Amino acid sequence: MVGTMHAWQAVERGHEVVQIERETEARGASLRNFGLIWVGGRAGGEEVETALRARELWEEIGRRVPAVGFRANGSLTVVRGPHELAVAEAAVAREDSAARGCKLLAPAETRALNPALRGDFTAALYCERDAAVEPRTAQLALRAELSKSPRYTFLSGREVREVVGEHAVRDDHGDVHPADAVILCTGAWLGGLVRELAGPRLPVRRVRLQMMQTDPLGEPLPTSVADADSFRYYPAYRGPALDQLATHQPQLPTAAAHAMQLLMVQRADGGLTIGDTHEYEHPFAFDTVEDPYDHLAEVAESLLGRPLPKIRRRWAGVYAQCTDPARVVLRQQVRDGVWLVTGPGGRGMTCSPAIAETTANELDW
Repeated sequence: MVGTMHAWQAVERGHEVVQIERETEARGASLRNFGLIWVGGRAGGEEVETALRARELWEEIGRRVPAVGFRANGSLTVVRGPHELAVAEAAVAREDSAARGCKLLAPAETRALNPALRGDFTAALYCERDAAVEPRTAQLALRAELSKSPRYTFLSGREVREVVGEHAVRDDHGDVHPADAVILCTGAWLGGLVRELAGPRLPVRRVRLQMMQTDPLGEPLPTSVADADSFRYYPAYRGPALDQLATHQPQLPTAAAHAMQLLMVQRADGGLTIGDTHEYEHPFAFDTVEDPYDHLAEVAESLLGRPLPKIRRRWAGVYAQCTDPARVVLRQQVRDGVWLVTGPGGRGMTCSPAIAETTANELDW
């Protein structure tokens, strides 16, 4: 998605673009995600500003390319008990809370907004600026729109192997592609050419997650839904109230062991995408484990007040995350005319339009 958004920006600005993709179709984190345009939990400053700008760009793209599935559905983070409630109250009290569209809702107000939430809870943090797209189709839809331009070429099943001279790359078919600018959007692929160009101490790590998707729910889930474990994960919620939550209400053992939060989004077909876990230590497991899925199902059912539909799919995914918390993404010139853009972390789907716009502005396209 990050690479496709860079292609989008360049074509929109009148440039000729060749987009080279290792796979025949995208198979990495660009598909294996929630499709969330997640503003509410972002850190203050550059991160939330990037997310808000990306939200504007996604809405513009959604009007032009309806198949990306953009919908301004907002999100509800459901809280239980005084300590979770205190974190939600602190989020609403932030100076930038209004820009995020944050409000604290009582149970009746929450159910009026999302009647599918029939479980017991104390309140919910509503973030109106959150939105969603369809992760399995958004990148394909963008590429289909790009392909209408004679200035856009997509080459799949090719891997860039080396930088040749100035402003050119050679792929594994032996073809050389000259350009005024080369943007390497490598996702979680951090070896090979990336290590050769950027060195072994690249400030980016790989993160593995597990997720699942259900059969159709049989009713609308009008907003995205999170549980209060997401407070422990997203930087906007850090502060004394979160410290108190950690002290007085530690995570359940399975959630803590797998660095978990519940996120739940309804897909266009009515099914629910549910996750997720976070694994940071290499080497990653080659298989998925069931305890996190059991935990996610239990939490989701407690919020919905009903059994989940049959689980249709389970999967694992890996994304790249910049280890400098002050940076939204690693954007680094690695050769004359060659830039590496990687490591957006869990912000890739949310922020990719604005990340690409910033690259285009910095390179004065």
